Order: sequence, then C-alpha cells, then structure tokens
Amino acid sequence: MGILYFFIVLAATSVGAIAGVGGGVLIKPTLDAIGHYNVETIGVLSSIAVLAMAIVATGRRFIQGLKIDRKIVLLAIGAIAGGFAGKEIFYRLLSVIDGSIVKIIQSSLIALLMVIILFKNKLPKYCIENFLAVFAVGFILGTLASFLGIGGGPVNVAVLYILLNMDIRKAAIGSIFIILLAQASKIVTISLSQGLATYDLKMLWYMVPAGIAGGLLGSFLHGKCNEKLINLLFDITACIVIVICFYNIITAIF
Repeated sequence: MGILYFFIVLAATSVGAIAGVGGGVLIKPTLDAIGHYNVETIGVLSSIAVLAMAIVATGRRFIQGLKIDRKIVLLAIGAIAGGFAGKEIFYRLLSVIDGSIVKIIQSSLIALLMVIILFKNKLPKYCIENFLAVFAVGFILGTLASFLGIGGGPVNVAVLYILLNMDIRKAAIGSIFIILLAQASKIVTISLSQGLATYDLKMLWYMVPAGIAGGLLGSFLHGKCNEKLINLLFDITACIVIVICFYNIITAIF
C-alpha cells in the first residue's frame, strides 16, 4: 500500500510543481477515494507531502535566482491568515456533522472551483494594485485551501492569472511559493494545537520522499515546458479532479 501512496504523491506533486497546482488538489480527493483514512488524517498527510514538494521546488528556483513579486508575498501572508480561519471552520463543522457529509461538502466545492477555473481564459483579466485588496484575496484563498485541504494551488494560479495579470508560467511559480508558506503555517498550527501524534502518519515514510522527488522533477520540467503546455496540463489536472470529486460524492451518498 505504501508504494501506491508513493506513486500517487509523486505524480501529483510532479504535475503540481510544473503547473503550480501544488499536488494537494489531486492527493486529497484521490486519498478520499481510496478511503483508508478519515478526512482529518488525509488533510494532514496531503499537507505535509505538498509542503515537502513546495520546499524543494521553491528552494531550487531561489538557487536559480528567483525573485518574488511583493504582491505575491502579501497574497501569501493573507493566505496564511486565512488558513487559520479555514482550519477553524473545518473542525467546527466536523464537530457537528458526520465526516462523510464533510467529504461531500469538500468534494462539491472543489469540483465547483475546478469548473470555474477551467474557464479562466474566458474571464476578464485585472491587475489589482491596492495592497489591502491583495491581502483580502489572499485571506479568502487561504480560508478555502485550508478548509478544503487542497493547498490552494489551482485557485492560486487562477487568481494570479486573472486578478494580478500574470502569465501562466509566472503564476505557477508564485502559486508554489504561496503554498509553501500556507502549508508550513498549517502544519505548525496543527502541531501546536492537536499535535501531529494524534494522527496515523506512517504513510509519510512514502509520501514525503515522493513529494521531494516530485518537487525536483516538476521544477526541472517546468523550465522545459512552454506556456501553452503548462496551461494544457493545468486544464487536464482540473478535469481529473472534477471526475474524482464526483466519484467521491456518489460513493459518500450511496
């Protein structure tokens, strides 16, 4: 079973590092579909694997001379703040309704977001300059990402592309940086509150090395891909996620 988890994370984080989707948006619904863990544990496993990918991918790009736009940093700070709100919403909801219902809500929202994101090229593009507005957008992103347990990658890319007027390549790189800070904050918060020892994390022996390998492979391939290919990979990922989410919704209902 560990080998299966390794290859799921390797594939997801490789694609995530190329297209900026992070990997969590693929890992989370896929592990939901496998059904070996509850929604809380899957969220933690996914977050740690994606964090490993983001550290490696961002570190590699910094070594290559990457410079982060100030608005991306502000967006990331907003996402970190929103992450606390999203986590609180998730645990409060889980305390009052069954985990299977939470899974349905998460899968439905993820699928809806992916459908909207597929039409990103049809939507008007803006270039937000107001720093308070950028922070507010980041806060909403962080809240959604934390509540859904997906790392926020596809939504980050779409927001950077549509609201900050970035090309898809720059948006993908910026998204991974936001994921790095947001996921690190989430893991630290969980460690200081519930504690990681309360979760069954033995699969991390397979998932973390896979995340590191995916970060290295994906960041390397990102440099080899043109903008059209990155955009295509992004759209294919969104379609796959939609299919998995619908499967999870159907199995949770029936």
